[in-house]
Amino acid sequence: MTAAFIAVALAVVLLAAWLGAAGFARLRAPLDRLHCVTFVNVAGGGALFVAALLSDGLSIRVCKILLLVVVVLLAGAALSHATGRALVLRGSVPEARQEEST
Repeated sequence: MTAAFIAVALAVVLLAAWLGAAGFARLRAPLDRLHCVTFVNVAGGGALFVAALLSDGLSIRVCKILLLVVVVLLAGAALSHATGRALVLRGSVPEARQEEST
C-alpha cells in the first residue's frame, strides 16, 4: 500500500514538472513565466519530500531532502523577486511600461 502512495507522489512530481514546462512554453510575458518556475519548485519539492518520507520514514536522507526543499523555496522566492524587478527596471515588461507612463 505504501508503494502505491510513493508512486502517486512521484507521479505528482512528474506532472508538476510537465505542467511547469508547458506553462513556461505557453506563457508569453516574462513575469508570468516566473510563476511556472515557482509552481514546479513548490509542487515538485513538496511531493518529492512526501515520497521520500513514505519510503524511508524519518531518516537523515529525508531531513536532507527537507532542508533542500526549504532552501530551494527561500532562494527561489528571492531569485524570482530579483528577476522580476530586473525585468521591470530594464523595461522588458510591457505592462510595467504602461503603468510608469501614467
